[in-house]
Amino acid sequence: MEFVINNEYFNKAISDVSKIVSSKTLLPILSGIKIVANHNNLILIGSNADIVIEKKIPLIIDDKKVLEVTETGSVVLSAKFLSEIAKKLPTDIHLKVNKKQLVTIQSGETVTKLNGFRSDEYPLLPQITETNYIKIRSAELIQLIKQTTFTVSKSDSRPVLTGVNLVLIENNLSFIATNSHRLALRKLVIETDIMGSFVVPSTSLNELIKLINNESSDIQIYLSDNYIVFQSNTFSLYSRLIEGHFPNISGLLPKEAKTIISLNTSQLLKGIERACIFASEWRNNNVNLEIKEGMVIKISSNSTEIGRIEATQTITMIEGETDLSISLDGSFLVDALKEIKEEEVKLSFGGSMRPILIEPIGNPFYLHLISPVRSY
Repeated sequence: MEFVINNEYFNKAISDVSKIVSSKTLLPILSGIKIVANHNNLILIGSNADIVIEKKIPLIIDDKKVLEVTETGSVVLSAKFLSEIAKKLPTDIHLKVNKKQLVTIQSGETVTKLNGFRSDEYPLLPQITETNYIKIRSAELIQLIKQTTFTVSKSDSRPVLTGVNLVLIENNLSFIATNSHRLALRKLVIETDIMGSFVVPSTSLNELIKLINNESSDIQIYLSDNYIVFQSNTFSLYSRLIEGHFPNISGLLPKEAKTIISLNTSQLLKGIERACIFASEWRNNNVNLEIKEGMVIKISSNSTEIGRIEATQTITMIEGETDLSISLDGSFLVDALKEIKEEEVKLSFGGSMRPILIEPIGNPFYLHLISPVRSY
């Protein structure tokens, strides 16, 4: 195997795939990056057994020749040393592998030799069915991920809650995440005849966002019983799915409310953030919302040692009962409101000990559900 490659593009690809590679692995070969040189591109693969990232570098990018392959072939090199070496090289990189898997890396006056591993020892990529996929714009996919993944559980006691539930039904794609105290649901209308439910690790989705970065092309999502694959023109991310049944949320969403109010999203967010200054003393970052005199909501929190903070905001619209007091985790409220881009938000209350439903006005495809906390 032999090729010459632009060091900037080579370094970027190494960085993308090496993020998930660990030196502490039961399979020593997975501490390396697999490099495959074809006549028309260079492929780099990194894996931690649960996630596989594949990056492709074509011969020409933006009318600029970045790769020239003299001899095809493949090799596996230590991710740690390849990364450290490549990012310190001054110019284009000439890489050559002999039959004994000895790799020579030359850049300008610098020559480095590394012992490689046989590529046939590297695990094969999971097989995917080419016909079983959906297509989505990269910007929309990023939004789906960002608006849901932060609500997943941080505890491994229920592994299925550490993932995001992707549900396909009747031309609707839903991303659902919950830690049993809060829930985020984001829907998108797409064209597909695929139906099913898949739980994707949130770690995989967060890695996917880093890969998409400034990609403007469509992302194809391939689905199987055990794996999900996200693929663009330049990368593929393979992820194991989480086994188990995700909670059925249909019974969790309130069908009616005692009180419904509308508020300015930005002002409400700022008010909750200020209240959170004193809320940290409480285990659940308690922030209290109280409706008095109809069109005003009071936002407050207190600390026994420091003091109390409270502010009032004008309610844009109110329906139902006009007397309400409820305590919520302020950090949960802040997280939810930061992801709502619409100018106004609707809050629906079922009572002081019932979950609060948060919906952006003008966007029926996004909602949050947050359980109340005790105020004593």
